[in-house]
Amino acid sequence: MNRTSIRFALMATLALTVTACAKKEKPQLEAPPTAARPEAPATPVAPPSSGDQTPVVTSSIVPGSQDDLRAQAGKDTVLFAYDSYELDGDARAILARHAAWLKNNNVRVTLEGHADERGTREYNLALGERRANSVKNFLANEGVDVARLATISYGKERPVVEGADEAAFAQNRRAVTTVTR
Repeated sequence: MNRTSIRFALMATLALTVTACAKKEKPQLEAPPTAARPEAPATPVAPPSSGDQTPVVTSSIVPGSQDDLRAQAGKDTVLFAYDSYELDGDARAILARHAAWLKNNNVRVTLEGHADERGTREYNLALGERRANSVKNFLANEGVDVARLATISYGKERPVVEGADEAAFAQNRRAVTTVTR
């Protein structure tokens, strides 16, 4: 090989080496796919008439969620009288709103029965079960498919309010509708 050929071979090798070692740009990664049920975007309302054109955001509650149930029905809990599982007028009104909400949202719920701390563990578990079933029967009579309604009794094991006075007892005698999807 002559000198020109060697120089040409060295130059070609050097050019290939520089090109191969050049910093390559990383490819752009795609954004991860969104969840099946992303949070609902905030809903703007008409801007105030004072000339300010900034929209007012009203809510970002996910449809079909526990927060949505509370927002639409007012609350997710009904209360009971001492040693009772009968639904009073207030409880029936709240549960009628739960039934309407359940008809508009294809979700499953668990109906939790609770009792205050008075009585034995066994008695309170049975009372909590009767309270949960009372709610289930009401919702079923309102046209909610019972296949979407599960019940559980916690008895006195999960008080919402600690205390040994009538105000605490009254808040712990309850049934809670919990969205489970």
